[in-house]
Amino acid sequence: MASKLVVIIVFIFDLIAVGLAIAAEQRRSVGKVVADKEKQYEYCVYGTDIATSYGAGAFALLFVSQVIIMVASRCFCCGKSLNRGGSRACAILLFLICWVFFLIAEACLLAASIRNAYHTKYRKMWNIDTPPSCEVIRRGVFAAGAAFALFTAIVSQFYYVCYSRARNAYQNPSSSH
Repeated sequence: MASKLVVIIVFIFDLIAVGLAIAAEQRRSVGKVVADKEKQYEYCVYGTDIATSYGAGAFALLFVSQVIIMVASRCFCCGKSLNRGGSRACAILLFLICWVFFLIAEACLLAASIRNAYHTKYRKMWNIDTPPSCEVIRRGVFAAGAAFALFTAIVSQFYYVCYSRARNAYQNPSSSH
């Protein structure tokens, strides 16, 4: 039987991570071109940078929940072998899918947080006709991280339950059907 405590803790961490990633998408930095007092050059001014913290928080919580699931399941490769059958095959497939979704989510959240924190605050003093580039992160990168964090949350829960079934079937062969 899967540990209910592990399932609940991982679910809460994943839910908070998805919420933080969605909040980060809503609070992305926005840059605007501003002229100096003497109107000799222009530079970029950015709004709040809270999205970076939200993205980093989502990254950390998703990482912690993945570590908890992998420790609880002994990362599938350590510990006692599992009973052959549907639960083991399902656990193997879900293990692989879980890691793919996790890596995509973490890459999106990390890249978005880093890019959101990096601002092009340089000044264009030589060519006044073209304003400076106030680049910001593209819309949807944090949202993609949130979506894949949600996929990771769902798949990791199913993986842990299938793994637990296969482990219990191996330890109690008479109870497997």
